[in-house]
Amino acid sequence: MVQKRLKVAVSGLGRMGARHALHFHERTPRAELVAAFTPEAQEAAWARQHLEGVTIYSDYDEMLKHEGLQAVVVATVTTAHAEQAIKAIEADKHVLCEKPLSTSIEVSQSVVDAANKKPHLKVLCGFSRRFDASYRDAWERMDSGNFGRPSIIRSQTCDKLDPSGFFVEYAQFSGGIFVDCNIHDIDLALWYFGQDSVVKSCYAAGITAVQPDLRKYGDVDNGVGVVEFYGNKIAYFYSSRIMAAGQHDMTEIIGTEGKITVNGNPQTNLVELSESTGIRREIPPHYYGRFEQAFVTEANEFTACCLDNTKLPFKLSGAVQAVKIGCALQESVRTGKKINFDDTGRRIEKASL
Repeated sequence: MVQKRLKVAVSGLGRMGARHALHFHERTPRAELVAAFTPEAQEAAWARQHLEGVTIYSDYDEMLKHEGLQAVVVATVTTAHAEQAIKAIEADKHVLCEKPLSTSIEVSQSVVDAANKKPHLKVLCGFSRRFDASYRDAWERMDSGNFGRPSIIRSQTCDKLDPSGFFVEYAQFSGGIFVDCNIHDIDLALWYFGQDSVVKSCYAAGITAVQPDLRKYGDVDNGVGVVEFYGNKIAYFYSSRIMAAGQHDMTEIIGTEGKITVNGNPQTNLVELSESTGIRREIPPHYYGRFEQAFVTEANEFTACCLDNTKLPFKLSGAVQAVKIGCALQESVRTGKKINFDDTGRRIEKASL
């Protein structure tokens, strides 16, 4: 008996899109990558070399018409995520959209609204840490109650310094370091505190330690954000683009009866190097080096949900909440003001004394 395979297309073949394409092409047995979209000649040339048998389109709308296409992975520039996701939904395709859904709360909500009109479709925002074995283990242990009630989350996303200027140019489209970088940590807070947690206040501060050109886009290369939730819960976020040794993404979930730490001491493998200056371990050079297997798991679980019509692992509406918090932190770092919300999550203005 021939097993049914999900026919998938990937939109965008840049750094992340190319990885998604390879995952669905080579490492997701129940999926078949049949098409890909890119307007970039260099990316199309890469695809012709590495994606054998896959039809490459330079027009996104034409790709959506590919015969038998069932699902689309949106991995283009952030500002195009929502538009392309909505087009795919309206074309009756399942959608896996890279985070965030948009750099705007309202536009992110429009993706959720489009998905709600097509409840038979699976629409998922790609928060990769939700698929990481260590974070899942930590969630299960916290959910068991053995560590008490989760009360404080301290989480960071810290990229290795890229002197090429990539992050400066990327800041034009990313929405800022909190929306792009800390969005993962924000989603973790919503996961561990509860998907329906209501934000009470956001405050952030940041600096441009080594990349002053980020200022022209209202961004920073190091940011610290504090988010208070109703119900006596606080999240502390740190983001950085200047790590010297490599990627360091870690999280602490502090409960009333204990603490769980994920990746507190990062390492690429189990090798230790004993040198004249001491003993050291190398760490992954980039985000993908830490979460490669999580992305593969994401591809396989998304495929299974589409084929078997099973429930997605988390709500799409949480992605809007994450953008809401990220945007508030980004505004705070630019203005120096604390952003407040009422107990329904609606923004309020407080008079200064």
